[in-house]
Amino acid sequence: MTYAISDLHGCYGKYKAMLEKIDFSDNDTLYILGDIIDRGEQPIEILLDMSRRANVIPILGNHEYMAYNSLKLLSSEVTEENIEKYFAGDAEEFLLDMTTWLTNGGKPTIEGFKRINQDEREAVLEYISDFLLYEIIDVSDKKFCLTHVGLPEGATDSNLHKYDIHDFLTVKTDYGKAVFEDAFLVTGHLPTFLIDENFRGRIYNKHNHLAIDTGAIFGEKLACVCLETFQEFYV
Repeated sequence: MTYAISDLHGCYGKYKAMLEKIDFSDNDTLYILGDIIDRGEQPIEILLDMSRRANVIPILGNHEYMAYNSLKLLSSEVTEENIEKYFAGDAEEFLLDMTTWLTNGGKPTIEGFKRINQDEREAVLEYISDFLLYEIIDVSDKKFCLTHVGLPEGATDSNLHKYDIHDFLTVKTDYGKAVFEDAFLVTGHLPTFLIDENFRGRIYNKHNHLAIDTGAIFGEKLACVCLETFQEFYV
């Protein structure tokens, strides 16, 4: 079976409980639609677990994007050459990016990153660098487009390769209209209680759009959807 979850935000216990609830096996595929890290207590543990599973497919979220360059610096030896590389000419921009990340919950990720050894740090960085921006898949007789925030203005399932990271992660998603007539859009990023209070704690399923961030880090349950059956799971 094919499953999707999103916005784990360091909730390792809920992540593992969901794998158990759906009886996740080597014959299944799980897409995780970004924002795996930050805010919660065990973001690095989730990344390490995911990286060991060939059938778990990660999609880039804005939190991974914010964290990546800062984690690269934390993983580097502090040498004069590295200091010049990161700070020569763009120190202000780098510090602004670091501050933005920290104010958006980056501290637990830094702390978890510091606890692992150098080989694991390099493996985590390589893993994040390979995250997809989107994925289009056919499941049974249905087509799905999976991404973290939504789709750039004017995007179709055939021209998505023309857009870059910034386009995907800064888009304003309109949940009140269908993006596709013949496909389903699956996203995370915005907790469903902020889309429509009537969907608090559960998946938003309207206009061929499945919004699956149910706000697990904010005290709501973590959601998962099976794309073959549209069955919803919560822990």
